[in-house]
Amino acid sequence: MTRARKLRGRPLDGWLIVDKPHGITSTDVVNRVRRAFDARKAGHGGTLDPLGTGILPVAFGAATKTVPYIMDSTKIYHFTIRLGEARDTDDADGQVSATSPNRPTDDELRAKLPAFTGDIMQVPPAFSAVKVAGERAYDMAREGRAPTLEARPARVDRFELIERPDADTAIFEVQSGKGVYMRSLARDLAIACGTVGHIAALRRLRVGPFTESQAIPLDKIVRTDDTPPASPDLLLPVETALADIPALALTEAEAFGLSHGQAISLVALMGRIPRAADPDCGLARAMAGGRVIGLCRLEDGWLKPERLL
Repeated sequence: MTRARKLRGRPLDGWLIVDKPHGITSTDVVNRVRRAFDARKAGHGGTLDPLGTGILPVAFGAATKTVPYIMDSTKIYHFTIRLGEARDTDDADGQVSATSPNRPTDDELRAKLPAFTGDIMQVPPAFSAVKVAGERAYDMAREGRAPTLEARPARVDRFELIERPDADTAIFEVQSGKGVYMRSLARDLAIACGTVGHIAALRRLRVGPFTESQAIPLDKIVRTDDTPPASPDLLLPVETALADIPALALTEAEAFGLSHGQAISLVALMGRIPRAADPDCGLARAMAGGRVIGLCRLEDGWLKPERLL
């Protein structure tokens, strides 16, 4: 008879919003935080480049079920472009690959921003986790084999020039959806303005419902060998991640049926369906007695369970 493997760590559930420092990967942050809390299971809600700082949501336990919805949510960034110098990584961590004497004016930069706003096509950076024929692009790039990357759809809701410290430097604010590469935006904007450029600094200010005011610096969390695990009181509830999704109130009977996989006719829910919920395959946050039951999708005249908590 095989003995069951004992799981290591505490079974914690919830979100920790980390203010990621410069110079380490998102995976490194998750590993340090998991050790600090002695947590059994943890993952992050959207990669932030090693150069980047700011909000990195870390999910524990049941919160990992809501990670896809955080990754799909709205994000806000500030980034600084260094104009006149391209890098192979499209950020300051790479090697110089091209230079240009051209420096666009503020008006020239602003004139090009509409072309990078809305639904756009974007080629990821060569140093990215995109797979090419089963290989990571960054592995190919590090070995000197330039990966051929296809343009992919991206959604940029807002792209604004907010500061111009000098001719070589411009600072922007971007509000975007899932999978938009800030390094590609910086690279492509510079090229569109007749020069080259790379990201010199990047900070993420918001991820879905999570904001800077909730973020805890990583150095306040890291645990040493002679300190106890961090307190679970630092964690936000699992359902915090779903705060941006319209809430739909259910009766206890409806909630019971939904939790057992039963769909509910939207006719029976008339008058309770939130206006913000898209009736054509939109999501709703099912609630009963102040509890979050899970996420449901409005589809073909029915409320169908999608992710139960």
